[in-house]
Amino acid sequence: MSDQKTLSPRAWAELLLLGLIWGASFLAIRIALDEVPVVTAVLHRTFWAALLLWLVVWTSRIALPRDPRIWGAFLVMGLLNNVIPFGLMAWGQLHIETGLTSILNASTAIFGVLVAAAVFADERLTPRRLLGVSIGFAGVVVTIGPEHLTRFDPRSTAQLAVLAGTLSYALAGAWARARLNGLPPQLAAAGMLTGSSLILLPAALLIDGPVTLSLQPVTWAAIGYYALVATAGAYLLYYRVLAMAGAGNLMLVTLVIPPVAIGLGAWIRSEALPANAFGGLALLALGLMVLNRRPRRHD
Repeated sequence: MSDQKTLSPRAWAELLLLGLIWGASFLAIRIALDEVPVVTAVLHRTFWAALLLWLVVWTSRIALPRDPRIWGAFLVMGLLNNVIPFGLMAWGQLHIETGLTSILNASTAIFGVLVAAAVFADERLTPRRLLGVSIGFAGVVVTIGPEHLTRFDPRSTAQLAVLAGTLSYALAGAWARARLNGLPPQLAAAGMLTGSSLILLPAALLIDGPVTLSLQPVTWAAIGYYALVATAGAYLLYYRVLAMAGAGNLMLVTLVIPPVAIGLGAWIRSEALPANAFGGLALLALGLMVLNRRPRRHD
């Protein structure tokens, strides 16, 4: 395993910026859902983001792949990294607070470690990683509340849907490493979002009916933010931070997102989270810090 990189002041600044952008996206999505159905809201996210990223690919003069298998990989990646998690989390936000959604979203890194250990020989589950995963899962249980794990009302089902979305993110990470490694990140993101849109367009027409562009200005502002800034722009920033900070340090962004989402949800929508959600967040943060700790030779 390669040594973990040291975060420079610039890397810290861009990592915090990425956390702020993604943290605010939960509120933007919830605002759009006041007027737009779930599948259509997700289609807006992937379609407009794809258009912007293809413009970036074109202006950067990046050659398009000719291998049909790569385009097929984009389709699968779009399903795993956009269609399933975006859809499940958006539906979940209809029943739970935006801040709570962001806390559960932090478990993406926990699932990512488990999926990577199951798929890749060089990502073995060391004692340190096992400890971090265990603490993280304890945080998930505390966040949801043990009583909600044994019943299926809309609130508990929504929380489990968000968790299923984080698992899909983890599977997408493994798929990207196996099938999309070596592609320019702008091209990979544009292709993935295009694959997502191709899946979502017929789904939106079937489930939600015709897509209307006659929306309130606040709805368009929310869509513009979560599609162009928090999806297209954030993907480009994500890869910049990844190059500067490394994958381990980039995991810290998941600790920045929940406070932003919780604060905005309380300020704009008067949301109040139960005490167990904050206890769960603390455990998730501890688990992520254990996972991110610089390993010793045999750690």
